[in-house]
Amino acid sequence: MSDLAERRLQVVRDHMALEITHDWDAVIATFDHPRYEMYGSGAVFDGEEAVRRYFAASRTPFPDQGNEIIAISHSDNTVLVEFWLTGTHLGPLALGGKTIAPTGRKFRVRMAASFEFKPESDRILCERPYFDQGAVLRALDLT
Repeated sequence: MSDLAERRLQVVRDHMALEITHDWDAVIATFDHPRYEMYGSGAVFDGEEAVRRYFAASRTPFPDQGNEIIAISHSDNTVLVEFWLTGTHLGPLALGGKTIAPTGRKFRVRMAASFEFKPESDRILCERPYFDQGAVLRALDLT
């Protein structure tokens, strides 16, 4: 494996670990240009301001949101990751115009994400999480 591929794999590992600790400045620093494209909901968060809003919104209901890497691989300008997304419903959850009060229930759902890199760089251009929108709600027994 090339040095660039190894660096990219480490950047993704670091990126995911930094999301757990809420070190948003360091997460932003892993990007060439911050961008999330959420496959499942279709939402796109483009640019630092939008990405920081996404971080705040997604951690309000699940402040302990974490991830556990199952598998990680590199190909061309992409790193693919399969992981467990975990968390506890500890804050208000905005859903379809309603707000669901914290239940204290935990979730653990399997997900995947691709990380696109700028050619010849170890800076992320875009993270694309792939998930079933209802999986967390089902895991929390909210559907």
